Amino acid sequence: MKAIVSRGLATALPVLGLLLASACSEQRVVPVPKPSVTPAPQPLPPRPLTDWREARATPGDWVWSGAGGRSTATFASGLFSLRCEQDSVVLSRRGSGEGQVPLSVSTSTVTRTLSGAGSASDITVRLLARDPLLDAMAFSRGHFAVEVAGLAPLYVPSWPEVSRVIEDCR
Repeated sequence: MKAIVSRGLATALPVLGLLLASACSEQRVVPVPKPSVTPAPQPLPPRPLTDWREARATPGDWVWSGAGGRSTATFASGLFSLRCEQDSVVLSRRGSGEGQVPLSVSTSTVTRTLSGAGSASDITVRLLARDPLLDAMAFSRGHFAVEVAGLAPLYVPSWPEVSRVIEDCR
């Protein structure tokens, strides 16, 4: 009987090995997880300005002109300008106002509120060509601020055109 059992095992073992091998060689299909869609990070809201010097310069370029014998520098297509008229430099901010309108100019060294004349199209201020505020604007670090109540503040770059008008007027 032992011989029959050992012979049965001898024939059963290879069959069992084949069964096990075929079970092991069977490829398992592993489900691939679908990529999760994560929303794009939202930009942080701009932090409130505590100092105008932290603000980015208002977009735009300066353009200088000597047309009509007047040295004029215009910023952002007329949003702000400096114009030499005899011994004065006229600052002009586009926007409407009536009567006397306060216009504040802040530089890296000086802040001064000026009394501007308002009209339907702009607010203008006339400064003597030797006014120290003009030098402060020309030499302000990076840019200077021009503010009028009711209008968006301007952060105007201190480019050479500013100095050119001031020097031409002196």
